[in-house]
Amino acid sequence: MHTMWKGTISFGLVNIPVKMHAATENKDVKLRQLHKACKTPVKYEKVCPHCEKELETDDIVKAYEYTKNKFVVLDEDELKALQKEQEDKAVEIVDFVSLEEIDPIYFERCYYLSPNEGGAKAYSLLRKALEETGRIGVASMVIRSKQQLAVIRVYKNVLVVETIHYPDEVRNVADVPNIPAEDAVADKELKTAKLLIDQLTATFDPEKYNDDYREALLDLIQSKRDHEEVHIPTTKKQPSNVTNLMDALQASLDKAKKDKPAAKKTTKKKTTTRAKKKPEAG
Repeated sequence: MHTMWKGTISFGLVNIPVKMHAATENKDVKLRQLHKACKTPVKYEKVCPHCEKELETDDIVKAYEYTKNKFVVLDEDELKALQKEQEDKAVEIVDFVSLEEIDPIYFERCYYLSPNEGGAKAYSLLRKALEETGRIGVASMVIRSKQQLAVIRVYKNVLVVETIHYPDEVRNVADVPNIPAEDAVADKELKTAKLLIDQLTATFDPEKYNDDYREALLDLIQSKRDHEEVHIPTTKKQPSNVTNLMDALQASLDKAKKDKPAAKKTTKKKTTTRAKKKPEAG
């Protein structure tokens, strides 16, 4: 597993040399853009609209636009020195909190931590302490030239760094338009909605959820590579004619009750494409 970052996690006077690895990967199918006539990949060039010339990497500098068309140019050495100053600092856990206190809206990216040379004992100590106290650590660190607020927690016997947004990065809910000011909900509707939630409540099993679009796209790509005749279904799921809220809730509840036994099965979706190696995603 590729090491993205090396550093030290500290809490109190305990220092843990660690390596950081990406915990997730992007499985999106990447599509290129081609010239329709000759199927040549389209180039994206960096061009100065004022000088009307293509630019090389050395011709480009970074700047901050503090007002319309007014810039402060930042020297690359200045940026590197500033980043180096932050990266050399140990990642210090400043607080321990309960995971339930942090709303999921704050969470951003997830990374695995492994002990670096000489760090196994301290790594195990922090892991055990977090497990038995039910706490997570709140820390600040620099990842890829950006200072991040992060939490350190345990996931399946591994310490995990979860970067979280700063408070000013989460937009104010008061700015969300058209939110009803009061709950204009009838008791009968609420009771039926709660019954529907109860019927659809299950233990979370990530294995039962599939990216149907990605699978279908990979099947399509493989079929075209194999020069097979392609048939794309055009039938769309017909929307229900039920317009009354109470009727819709009751119909949903009846369907959930009917489908409940089938929902317990863990059989995976059957694909129509022959068992051939699919093109890589991501």
